[in-house]
Amino acid sequence: MDRQKPLVEEKTVEPGTQVETEPKKKTQTAEPRGFIAEWTVTIILLLFGTTTLVQAFVIPTGSMEDTLLVGDHLLVDKLAYAPAGTFTRNLLPYEAPKRGDIIVFRYPIDIRQTFVKRVIGVPGDHIRLQNKNVFLNGHQLNEPYVVHKSEYMDSYRDNFPTEPDAPIYPPAQEMLEHDVVNGQVVVPAGHYFAMGDNRDQSLDSRYWGFVPRENIIGKPLVIYWSYEASTEDLSNPSVTIPHLIDMIIHFPTKTRWNRTFRLIHGYPIH
Repeated sequence: MDRQKPLVEEKTVEPGTQVETEPKKKTQTAEPRGFIAEWTVTIILLLFGTTTLVQAFVIPTGSMEDTLLVGDHLLVDKLAYAPAGTFTRNLLPYEAPKRGDIIVFRYPIDIRQTFVKRVIGVPGDHIRLQNKNVFLNGHQLNEPYVVHKSEYMDSYRDNFPTEPDAPIYPPAQEMLEHDVVNGQVVVPAGHYFAMGDNRDQSLDSRYWGFVPRENIIGKPLVIYWSYEASTEDLSNPSVTIPHLIDMIIHFPTKTRWNRTFRLIHGYPIH
């Protein structure tokens, strides 16, 4: 069984070899296309897609729990955010990333790595966190997709933006120096602020800054297979063979059948 490219927060491999990152995702979706329309698009992509249209990834870390789990194998729609040409703009449903979308993107610190997060802020948005709660443009967000897995309060992580209490990457330091107005981060043009649904255990825009528009690859479309595995199994090349053997032996019992062919939705954030 081929291993797909992992969406990792520490290390990935190139497309076509083996394959997040941590929490958030009608229940409600903005401008729903409808169940039949979504599955029509899914089937078309499955039948005719190549790496130009869709790409397979596997989630190796828990940064998007419980929306996406370690071992979820995804198909990512690479056309969703593609720039529309003169001819194709009337044929394909291109769109700009929206608040609440789950996106797959090249990690700004190392574009060889691929992350998956949720868009919290689009250009022009004002964002801050207070006691783990996100405030967008002055009002507190309702985030049913978020999970908190640590009880303690971290001064930087949970009351952002403020003085970092641990090392952060240079783009995040620049963000704090140049993009904070009245105690809120202001998302610049051509960039997005992304966070994990597993909010307490997510390496996200708080630590490495904004996601440039050109880094966005696409949006997860469907979980085509989900298998119980560890982060080490999915991101450490040294355990590839044992992991393959484990899948062969335990395929029926470790496959999460209730997640197979589950469509992945964003959640409207206003």
